Amino acid sequence: MSDRRSPFTLGVSTATRSVLRLAQPPARRSLPGLAAGVASAASAVALLACSAWLITRAAEMPPILFLGLAVVGVRAFALSRAAFRYLERLLSHDAAFRQLGALRLGIFARLLPLAPAGLSGTRRGDLLTRLVRDVDDLQDLPLRVVQPLATSGLVALFSVIGVWWLLPSAGLTLALCLVVAGVVGTLATAALSARSERALAPLRGALADEVLEVVENLDVLTAFGALQTRLNELAVVEGRLRRASLRSSTGAGVQAAVISLCAGAATVLALISAIPALGSGGFSGPALAVVVLIPMAVFEVFAMIPPAISAWRQVRSSAERVATAVPEQVPAEIPADAVLRENPAATAAVPQAVPHAVPQAGTARIELTGLGASWPGADRPALAGVTLRLDAGDRVHLAGASGAGKTTLAQTLVRFLDYTGSYRVNGVEAKELAPSDVRRVVGLCEQRPWLFDDTVRQNLLFARDTATDDDLLDVLARVGLADWVHQRGGLDARVGERGALVSGGQAQRIALARALLADFPVLIVDEPTANVDTGLGDALVRDILSASADAGRAVLLISHTPVPAGLITSTYTLSAGSGLRRDPTPGEALAP
Repeated sequence: MSDRRSPFTLGVSTATRSVLRLAQPPARRSLPGLAAGVASAASAVALLACSAWLITRAAEMPPILFLGLAVVGVRAFALSRAAFRYLERLLSHDAAFRQLGALRLGIFARLLPLAPAGLSGTRRGDLLTRLVRDVDDLQDLPLRVVQPLATSGLVALFSVIGVWWLLPSAGLTLALCLVVAGVVGTLATAALSARSERALAPLRGALADEVLEVVENLDVLTAFGALQTRLNELAVVEGRLRRASLRSSTGAGVQAAVISLCAGAATVLALISAIPALGSGGFSGPALAVVVLIPMAVFEVFAMIPPAISAWRQVRSSAERVATAVPEQVPAEIPADAVLRENPAATAAVPQAVPHAVPQAGTARIELTGLGASWPGADRPALAGVTLRLDAGDRVHLAGASGAGKTTLAQTLVRFLDYTGSYRVNGVEAKELAPSDVRRVVGLCEQRPWLFDDTVRQNLLFARDTATDDDLLDVLARVGLADWVHQRGGLDARVGERGALVSGGQAQRIALARALLADFPVLIVDEPTANVDTGLGDALVRDILSASADAGRAVLLISHTPVPAGLITSTYTLSAGSGLRRDPTPGEALAP
């Protein structure tokens, strides 16, 4: 796909065009498969033409030597048709699948810098469909759009030229029937199923989103008697998808009928124009058979064109959905330098930041002055006027009512959200550091930590893949999970999908163990007691602060529930729109 606009890409957005370019393999990979496809289709036409000539000429009972070349040609074209067909499938699919891998990497490269804050408005089921099914559908661009159009067009052109050479009037009727079949078949399909074909990809996304929501909330829906209502809504979406698929199939059937009708018409017209010319100008009986039968083979190849145009509509719809999975314009609330540094496909709209040394463990200090932040699409800032200093060894408890901006502050400190004001890490403004460098210093244990459907070992190793089993058992003991892991059978115990086999408190402790393995100098723990009862919550907070007391680590504990004064060095209360207020903290701080 070149940058020059083709009739297919008229009206296509720049982002969609870039996705389509990424889906089409480069010429060095696509041309061998295209050449094999043309050779296979041309062999099919040549096989029928050669067979027709051989049978007709043999009926005249000439010396066998006059038939030898045709006999060899029939065998050669029969073998080459199959051989080139195999090569075409092998080469074209290899090129498409290789490009599909590059496409996925390109999409994820654009997506990752925006996650999670920049994707907060995207429904998970629909996003999953875009990144899996819609990306898979883009392989149809080289296989079902470009390849068939190029092969059919070239073979039809060569066939018309060949028939024209034998009998100009027959060549003219063949060309006319091909044009009518292409135009009428395409227009008929567009009238009957173009809208439904463009709607298939969005409807698949909507269905996946509904299914995911029902499956994830099955227990709650069942408990409150709302399951049947949700299933009825799911059935409505499924019905819309089924009707769209049926309309698309109707268009394909009409399309096949039009092509079959035109193929028969081309054969009849060739016969009508060839019979009067028989015996004149060297036009013989075998040549008449060739002229009459070639349209059958040509239309078999040409039948790929209307489906290719139909496939194009679906590919374009999928490309638009893949392109819009990532905003064409990066939201102002997302760090622009994140897109620049961590997205190879991003444009260089922001100057490269000056490199700085990344702060080391045990020496980190963060300073906030008038910090503010907003979520993408929000009407007003979620955080404003926050001033705070956190030194190595500090244990700070941040309280505040729901909606005050505590989670927003946590997301801002790990550079998921951009900020106003000042945020300095060891004296360096955070905007002058790559977000990945900031996240090597400031770690976050979220309110709902993500656990992969794997073993305890694998859920810990991605924090530090060089850790030994002894290291893992040691860090689990520090967060109070040693006995639990032993009872579950060791590090090979599975945690279930999204931690379904562990409790909320155990999930928080596993997340804390990961953070300790990563050895973040500054650790932010967001609402660790939200999913546990009061007694277990107090023990969890104590274990978090005790386990984090070594190596001079600074801890910012975000919790709306009180924390024993002896475990912390200071307490702050965050109020919506009015910043932080320091509260008196009697008692002793926890000694490292």
